[in-house]
Amino acid sequence: MSYHIVSIDSPQADLTCRDGQLVSTDDKGTKRQLPLEDVAAIVVTSFSARIHSHLFLEAAKHGVSLIICERFQPVSLLLPACRSADTLLTRRHLTLDEKVRRRLWEKTIDAKCLNQAAVAGLVAPKSDATRELARAAQARTARKEGGCAKLFWDALTVGLRIEGFARGRKLGGLNDLLNYGYAVLLSTVLQKLYGFGLDPTVGISHAIRERSAPLAYDLMEPFRPCVDWRVYQWVKDRPHEEAFVVSGEFRRWVTGFAVQRVDYLGLDLDIRGVIEGDVRSFRQAVLNGSARHYRPWMWKNSKWAGWS
Repeated sequence: MSYHIVSIDSPQADLTCRDGQLVSTDDKGTKRQLPLEDVAAIVVTSFSARIHSHLFLEAAKHGVSLIICERFQPVSLLLPACRSADTLLTRRHLTLDEKVRRRLWEKTIDAKCLNQAAVAGLVAPKSDATRELARAAQARTARKEGGCAKLFWDALTVGLRIEGFARGRKLGGLNDLLNYGYAVLLSTVLQKLYGFGLDPTVGISHAIRERSAPLAYDLMEPFRPCVDWRVYQWVKDRPHEEAFVVSGEFRRWVTGFAVQRVDYLGLDLDIRGVIEGDVRSFRQAVLNGSARHYRPWMWKNSKWAGWS
């Protein structure tokens, strides 16, 4: 499978294909090109992009998918008429051994809890909740995710000096900021899943519901603390009530988590690149029927220090 997932995010862009090359010209006239045979998928998040029909034809011939987004959320997926590799991937995904599926989820939750512990150590290093979370994140218990989540929110609210906080999608206040950040994260994960030909409706833990994407909800879990840290920074510098309003300024701020750079497995990548690496390794695990190929991002395999 070709390995590049090309993101077109310039406000305006012109996309075409010449001599086997994907050619992108942005609103400043800057032209970039890449051999189409090296491209797995093209993700168009540009607010105003022109795509020449010749690119659709050549992309199909090379087995390249085109993912069109609105507000960074994938709304259209264009696939070649024959994608035998994806057929094989889907079959392997649907028939994944239950033990492998369970181990994939355990690795995902381990990464999430360790990342929560890393953030808690930054926001409230002397808190009892932080110390207990550091131990709980290393444990192997049946209800590890829920227990770590409670300790994490306790530590976060200690750091922010907020009393009576409860995490819930419809509870308002700090939750509104978190929900927006998670929506941006979900969009990024969906882009990568579609790019690698994974069906987001086939998850490893989250339940299947109408118009839902369980696999995206699964694989975004280790990255939620990235959003939490970004929101924490926003609120701690703005102690007044208006800090909890999802303003245009906040939207621009919170989306910046995706371009923060970390040292991951010896590579200098932004979080979008790390998400791509996670999805790539998950795909490999599915194809091989072995959880050992899956390497979810966590502070132990990164020099991440909670970047500012």
